[in-house]
Amino acid sequence: MLYFSLSALVFFQGSTAAIGTNGGTFLWIALVAGLLGLVFALFLAKSVLAYDTGTPEMRMISNAIREGAEAFMSRQYTTIAALAVVLAIALFVGYKFSDFTAPLAGKVVISFLIGAICSGLAGYTGMFVSIRTNIRAASAARASLGQALKIALRGGAVTGMVVISLSLLGIGALFFLFGGLHDPQHVPYQLVGFGFGASLVALFAQLGGGIYTKAADVGADLVGKVEAGIPEDDPRNPAVIADLVGDNVGDCAGRGADIFESTAAENVGAMILGTALYPVFGIKGILFPLMVHAINLVASFIGVLVVHSREDQNPMDALNRGYYVTTLLALAGFAGAVYYMLQGRWWLLGCGVIGMVTSFLFVRITEYYTETRYRPVQSIANASLTGPATTIISGLAVGMETPAMPVIVISAALLLSYYFGVRGLADATISDYAKGIYGTAIATMGMLSSAAYILAMDTFGPITDNAGGIIEMSNQPDAVREKTDKLDAAGNTTKALTKGYAIGSAALAAFLLFSAYLETVHDIVAQRFADAHQVLPSGWTFTNINLASVPVFVGALLGAMLIFLFSSLAIKAVGRTAQYIIEDVRAQFRENPGIMAGTSKPDYGRCVRIVTGAALKQMVLPGALAVLTPLAVGLVFRNLSGSFHIHIPGEYLPALNGRSIDLAGAEAVAGLLMVGTIVGILMAMLMNNSGGAWDNAKKYIETGAHGGKRSEAHKAAVVGDTVGDPFKDTAGPSLHVLIKLLATVTLVLAPLFL
Repeated sequence: MLYFSLSALVFFQGSTAAIGTNGGTFLWIALVAGLLGLVFALFLAKSVLAYDTGTPEMRMISNAIREGAEAFMSRQYTTIAALAVVLAIALFVGYKFSDFTAPLAGKVVISFLIGAICSGLAGYTGMFVSIRTNIRAASAARASLGQALKIALRGGAVTGMVVISLSLLGIGALFFLFGGLHDPQHVPYQLVGFGFGASLVALFAQLGGGIYTKAADVGADLVGKVEAGIPEDDPRNPAVIADLVGDNVGDCAGRGADIFESTAAENVGAMILGTALYPVFGIKGILFPLMVHAINLVASFIGVLVVHSREDQNPMDALNRGYYVTTLLALAGFAGAVYYMLQGRWWLLGCGVIGMVTSFLFVRITEYYTETRYRPVQSIANASLTGPATTIISGLAVGMETPAMPVIVISAALLLSYYFGVRGLADATISDYAKGIYGTAIATMGMLSSAAYILAMDTFGPITDNAGGIIEMSNQPDAVREKTDKLDAAGNTTKALTKGYAIGSAALAAFLLFSAYLETVHDIVAQRFADAHQVLPSGWTFTNINLASVPVFVGALLGAMLIFLFSSLAIKAVGRTAQYIIEDVRAQFRENPGIMAGTSKPDYGRCVRIVTGAALKQMVLPGALAVLTPLAVGLVFRNLSGSFHIHIPGEYLPALNGRSIDLAGAEAVAGLLMVGTIVGILMAMLMNNSGGAWDNAKKYIETGAHGGKRSEAHKAAVVGDTVGDPFKDTAGPSLHVLIKLLATVTLVLAPLFL
């Protein structure tokens, strides 16, 4: 009742603000909603942690997972904090070098550090609850499948609530502290550091966690399943605890930071684009994305509460019911926000609906390519009958097929939302381009309007995976394991579906941020003219990036190259780290024959320590490459293009005091960002879906198809799965973050390229 009373209060305040003169009350609604989101997260956490923790044997395994996860996260965030401080200092010095950027240096660095801190908190908080929920879900499964499902989802929902709440509070508080209520047209540009900080932490969290989880998984599978012939999660496998730890640090903490980054980047980018519509909507158009996520919290919380399942029901049916409820509530709230904040321009509501439909289609397309009942996975399982080589060939073929339908969906979403934006703002005295781009921004908001519930479903996956491992390792009855197997199967599906959702939202958010970058460069040039008491020609825009220009073409090549090199480094990092695990597991079997006989226990901690150190070491190089490449491209072309005279003859360049402003650096970075985003989206789809298809082909065979477990087809499928592991859980998800990091880096560093 308290929740619904507060929701009614927020709605009433929204109605009051809508008829006010400046709409600033909406900022306070967003901040209150962020605080309420944290209260709801605390409520869910307390309700979950109050449940029974099972037998002493179950607690021993759970404690080992918890200690390993906390040790890794502590070391990882210490490393990330050191890197963030170094980058903050470099950012401050870089901004101070220019008279134009020097006044912004302090605010940009502050927003960068706050974004990094909020992103770290979002990831760590979600993992903190998930590693305590697994034992409670496992214990509940001994009596009730429905109760175990409810516990696992509510534990996952803590992550979703915290992520969206911290994004709202961080951006809303900075907007207020930087004077956004008095100068709303300029303050959003000072928030770009928040997105950069969030992106930086998300990249390293996803990359480090992904290296950890897949190296442990590959090592455990190849030595345990293939060489020793023991089941998954068998307590005799020395790498099994490291594998269960990896589910948390990779999927919980990593995905939490990933979605936090998406919402933060989308909020900042949409607020920047909203400044162009200030003459139409005033501050309401700038604050609109914050209100959408306030609605997201309300809708997702209710969606989580309505999820329940009968003992004979497929858990996915219950989870989907919650998703549909969340989406419908988000749609209703979105319509209210459009009415009160965007003058009831229903074409703009259509943009939000396009985003929601895009979200649904991405989830369904991912389901088609990764579910066992459909052709792609079954074709890989059939190929396993003739060995590992055909398994890998078939999986790669499926992966290369997968971008086709999503690209068509994204293209349609961008075209339709652009058109709807132009129609919805037909009477506004701004360019059609600004109208259309704001329409695409609203579509991105629509896609992320149920992000909290989607993240709850994602975190549900590793929680149920851990619960199944705890049940098997503590030798619980087969009937209990059957229940956790059902939950684990649903969890595998939700993890695959949310990866599809994440790349779809990343694609729309990246286009939004690319548009924000172009707008930022234009505004920087206009401000320089204003500071010199001159007027920038009204017809000049920084929206036509010419691929025939040498700086743009070279930047585009470097952007495509970056995606392949980054992916290579991420996959090789998994391979190197997995080698250490394989060697240690083999050594433990060799040194202690009692492990396989079941008379002595393996040294789980040794594997955890090995994979922790190796994963943290391997994550630094690809992460640094992602941050430094756009900076290097922008600075090199800014300083050298004049010497090489590489501009197209006759090309108009804005001139200040008779001297042309050199745009080569900004244009080269635009080319890098544009093509890097496109290639990154395609590569992420290939890796996510091929990896998920290989994984489920293995699981399909384990149900008894093609000879079942320990058959030759199963061994071939395990090899395919190990190839797909770094695809779907390391390189693929890291590319989601990379393409948004490239955009936020360029937004922050744009003044340095001119």
